[in-house]
Amino acid sequence: MGEWPVGDGPVASVEAVFREERGRLLAALVRRFGDLDLAEEVTSEAIEAALAHWPVDGVPPKPGAWLMTTARRKAVDRLRRDQAFAARLAILQVEADRAGPVPAAELDGDLPDERLQLFFTCAHPALAAEDRTALTLRCLAGLTTPEVARAFLVPAATMAKRITRAKKKIREARIPFRVPGADELPQRLPGVLQVVYSVFTEGYAASSGPRLQRLDLAEEAIRLARILRRLLPAEREVAGLLGLMLLVHARRDARTGPGGELVLLEEQDRGRWDRPMIEEGSALATVALTGGPVGPYGVQAAIAALHDEAADVAATDWPQIAALYDVLLALTPSPVVALNRAAAVAMRDGPRAGLALLDELAGEPLLRGHHPYPAARADLLHRLGRDAEAAAAYREALGLAGTEPERALLRRRLGAIEETRSSSKGTRHGS
Repeated sequence: MGEWPVGDGPVASVEAVFREERGRLLAALVRRFGDLDLAEEVTSEAIEAALAHWPVDGVPPKPGAWLMTTARRKAVDRLRRDQAFAARLAILQVEADRAGPVPAAELDGDLPDERLQLFFTCAHPALAAEDRTALTLRCLAGLTTPEVARAFLVPAATMAKRITRAKKKIREARIPFRVPGADELPQRLPGVLQVVYSVFTEGYAASSGPRLQRLDLAEEAIRLARILRRLLPAEREVAGLLGLMLLVHARRDARTGPGGELVLLEEQDRGRWDRPMIEEGSALATVALTGGPVGPYGVQAAIAALHDEAADVAATDWPQIAALYDVLLALTPSPVVALNRAAAVAMRDGPRAGLALLDELAGEPLLRGHHPYPAARADLLHRLGRDAEAAAAYREALGLAGTEPERALLRRRLGAIEETRSSSKGTRHGS
């Protein structure tokens, strides 16, 4: 493990372990004992022991090694007390030995970093999509079960059952705790990246609730992507994902007003954007686009970089953004990508061209219940002077929006159109 600020005190050191190193410790224990539940329990017990001993004895020179030794002892003690459990783990260990040793990336002399194996275990395609994300947050982001439940806006008991179900599936299906081979990695890595991106998406634009953003979730996703970037430095799509998230997260402070209201891109104070984060994200986007065929995260990072590097909406390179959406649509055909492409085309060629593309998507099932679709139609209809249709589209979007800041924006836009129409009618009647 890296050097820790011992002078900050034992509590600060333990918190640093839990946030930054817990996943690393957990992964090493799962690899050693082959059981997520046991690894989680002894990891927690080791941290509790540190809280008890370090204030008295001082923080050890190698805190990670101390925790690992303590956790291993507690695991061995438990196995001695539970012979049936020990026998089951012995079978798992024999199977793991037959599969051959898995090389671990040694980051220092304390503890091998086996988090990459845990990433692929938590994101295994045999698990349900919602279970993969929940397990990743629990095991690799270090969130407690109630914290994961809040992220998904479900009761803690429901989330506990979901996490238990995922662990049971791993155990009963004998899902291997390993990094896929070079021949499997191209098929398996997108699933891991999708889990991390889904966490970020919920943080960037919450699906429901009083707030637009969940910054804690967005930052956890970025932290997980940084881990993946360190563990898989040659994978350009990992660079693309991290770059995309940094470029989008750089706008966080300007996306809401003083009262939490939503501020759209064209109205944001770009002086509040995080320039160092934009520079880092743009550099990663360049990495993702260099050296071979591009992937979807690299393309999305390039689009985000063009937005972030423009002085304002008028100065944005809309032709380049529309062209990149053409590439993205070819890589990942999706109604949501087509919706974003239509918005870019509207900025490049005018609202009539964009609306024609949106009308082609009217029958897409994935866009039913997706409020950005009627909201985008409403905006283009309004720009074309078709305010009666725009008002109807805004009402549809208002009924679908999940968060209060989104609903408030739609109400303001609908109200402005209705006021204009009312004034126009009054003028005609009085003439």
